[in-house]
This record gives sequence, structure tokens and C-alpha cells, in this order.
Amino acid sequence: MKRLFIPLLFAAACWAQTPSALESDPKGWTDILPDATFRNWTRQPFLTSKTLHPESQWKVDTARRVLICEGDKGHECLRYDKELANFIFHVEWRFIPIPDGKGYNSGVLARNSADATIWHQAQCGDVGAGWLFGNTPRNGVPQRVNFRAQMKENRVKPVGEWNVYEVRGEGPRLSLWVNGGITSEIPDLEVLKGYIGLEAEGYRIEFRNLMLKELP
Repeated sequence: MKRLFIPLLFAAACWAQTPSALESDPKGWTDILPDATFRNWTRQPFLTSKTLHPESQWKVDTARRVLICEGDKGHECLRYDKELANFIFHVEWRFIPIPDGKGYNSGVLARNSADATIWHQAQCGDVGAGWLFGNTPRNGVPQRVNFRAQMKENRVKPVGEWNVYEVRGEGPRLSLWVNGGITSEIPDLEVLKGYIGLEAEGYRIEFRNLMLKELP
């Protein structure tokens, strides 16, 4: 029997594709894109930063309906100010390319504590993104967990192109759907409610179609 060698790029194009939750059922979603005043959203320091820059690096292009993070005023997160239990958070994002750029970094946050000391992140980046990690209790003791090694597929598109993420929290399970398929899961979270948000970490990134569905 003659063996068939399928180029890697072709194999990637043949990945199984499933529709997003937003596509599958467009009912029951809330558009949470901030307005110009950022009502219902709060900036807060994150991880390496202890204080906020006095000027915001976040702005909204109301004509394009795009949230822009300039990525030039420190490591922080933008928190949506409603504590959630079960939910789906739909986010579309892309980095703005820079000359000789590499190491692009940001994230979509879920089930964070109010002060963001407990956090769970869907990694956004340019190489091997699309995995979950965080600082979360294990047997009641906060510790760092990282599910990069268990990432099922690298579905993230090149810098400059739009990606679609859906982070779903249901009971103890947190999952990440990326561009047509689930890439990462945490099956046994002890944190059953918290806050969603977006991360600023040194790179200009745009977000659009911020949609939230609360689940029973």
C-alpha cells in the first residue's frame, strides 16, 4: 500500500470545525462592549503591577465597535463588574503587528476574584496560544496551574488576523473554544464563580463582539 503524506498546513485546514455557541444559538446574549465612559468595567493592576498608570490604555472606537488596548501603560486587567457563576464569554481579538514583533501577549480572564489574586486565563499570543492557566485553589490552597501541555490543537491565527474565543464556565469545568474547536479544559475548578475580564500586557490588541450568556 502506498503511503500518503499530507502537508502540515493541509492537515490543519482539515481540522474538525464546530460552530461557536453564539452561532449555534444567538438568543439570550448580552452585548457587554464598554461605552465611552467604561461604565460597568474597572481597571485593576494584575500580577506584575501593584498600581495603575494614571492614564488609561483602554479606549473604545464607537464607530467600529472595537475595544482597543494600547498596551503601553503597564500590566493590568479590565474587569467586567458582575460576578458570574455559569456563563459563556464570547470574545474576538487580534494583535496589531509591529516591526520585528514577537512575543505578543494578552489574555481573556474568567472566574477571577474581585482583587484578581485568584485568576484563570485563556492565553492570547502569537505562538502556541489557546490554552488555559491560572492561579487557583487546589484543596483550598492557591497554586499556579498550567494546561499548555494538554492543549489539543493550536488554532490561533497569525498576528493581525481576528481570532474567536469562547470561555465557558459550568460548575467545576472551565473550557476554551478557539476558532472552531475546544483546545483546552480545566475539569475540576474549586472556584465556582468570579469575574471575567481582559488583559493588557505590553502589546496593542483589539477586541470586538464581547458577548456574554449567563447559564443556569
